[in-house]
Amino acid sequence: MNIQGKVALITGASRGIGKAIALELAQQGVKRLILVARDRHKLAQVAQEIEEIGTETIIIALDLTQSVNVNIAIAQLWRNYGPVHILVNCAGVAYQNSFLQSKLPQVQEELSVNLLGMYNLTSLIARRMVSQRQGTIVNVSSLMGKVAAPTMATYSATKFAILGFTQALRRELAEHNIHVVALLPTLTDTDMVRDLKLFRGVTPMTPQQVAQALMIGLQKDTSEILVGWQSHLAVWCQNFAPWLLEVILKLAAPRKQPPISLIKSLAAKIQHFSDWLFSKNKVAFVSDRK
Repeated sequence: MNIQGKVALITGASRGIGKAIALELAQQGVKRLILVARDRHKLAQVAQEIEEIGTETIIIALDLTQSVNVNIAIAQLWRNYGPVHILVNCAGVAYQNSFLQSKLPQVQEELSVNLLGMYNLTSLIARRMVSQRQGTIVNVSSLMGKVAAPTMATYSATKFAILGFTQALRRELAEHNIHVVALLPTLTDTDMVRDLKLFRGVTPMTPQQVAQALMIGLQKDTSEILVGWQSHLAVWCQNFAPWLLEVILKLAAPRKQPPISLIKSLAAKIQHFSDWLFSKNKVAFVSDRK
């Protein structure tokens, strides 16, 4: 995909991955960037950085959960500045709690921002992309959209939903020459993550690494962009050794359970798997001898 001369709209652009993607797109030669987030002051700071690169920037302070305001903003944007070629849905919030201690207002906010706000904005822009017969939609899911994480039940649920939404949309909009891509970062060093208890053994990536992975994925027309070796390993384990992934998640999660018991559990499962594998090989060896 050639992004030079295109117009891109990025939500959650005031910080973290959204900001990094905006800066990377500017460096790659997009014509205009439309930055959307709730904090106008932070958006202005990002816009200043981007304009120093030489890219035209428009900022829109907008709460994506306010559907009427979103409808008005997109209509005005299209009328005043013309079509959007690339939409990056990056806005999101995360709360970390055990499910039994979860609070309904936080659950509702995660669902509203991560899922419903993205759904409404995508609907408004996708309809216009269909009329122009071109466009690219990038939905930022997460590794937690493939592998659910303890203490992050609602966040994981929204990211699973985003991935399913992306897959369905990809098939529906292909006939209109619209490409729909899922970006799945692993744990990333952002303001949002710094408020969470980190999972043991997981090394956070930088937002810049995520943005660069997105650019490579867009150039290769990749439909699902997994970021980082930890993501690839987790998905491999889920597909081929789910029992091992289950133990790893228990080891990694910020829980009070003593690690020694989990290590013993892992060792027992590995021993069981080795015994099973050895017995299969032994049968095959005996058969060959006969």
